[in-house]
Amino acid sequence: MTDTMAPDIDAIERIARAAMARLPAVFRRHLASVVLRVEPFPDADVIAEMGLESEWDLLGLYWGRHVGMKGDEPTGAMPDMIFLYQQPLLAEWCQGEDSLEALVTHVLVHEVGHHFGLSDADMEAIEGEAS
Repeated sequence: MTDTMAPDIDAIERIARAAMARLPAVFRRHLASVVLRVEPFPDADVIAEMGLESEWDLLGLYWGRHVGMKGDEPTGAMPDMIFLYQQPLLAEWCQGEDSLEALVTHVLVHEVGHHFGLSDADMEAIEGEAS
């Protein structure tokens, strides 16, 4: 019998990077400078700033300036980042009907959409291409 373990942070990052590789080329080019981070949970500052009731309430977060705001970055600005939160993603996956790959792709596309300032309809179209 083989032991089955929950996907760790590295596994979720691999899934997210594979989803990024399936995005249209125009998005991949702009995302080359965006840092992808997978963390167990959002930190206390994010929870407070977003007014979350629980660390389980957020699956992902885009942090930075969207593409339309580029060009006027202050000196010493941190790079744009996409955060994916492992434990809330796994909890959502366990309760849902989608594969972990589909869920991670959905959250990633949503966060990428924020980077580009896209509407929900635009994000749904991109998600269809990345699936």
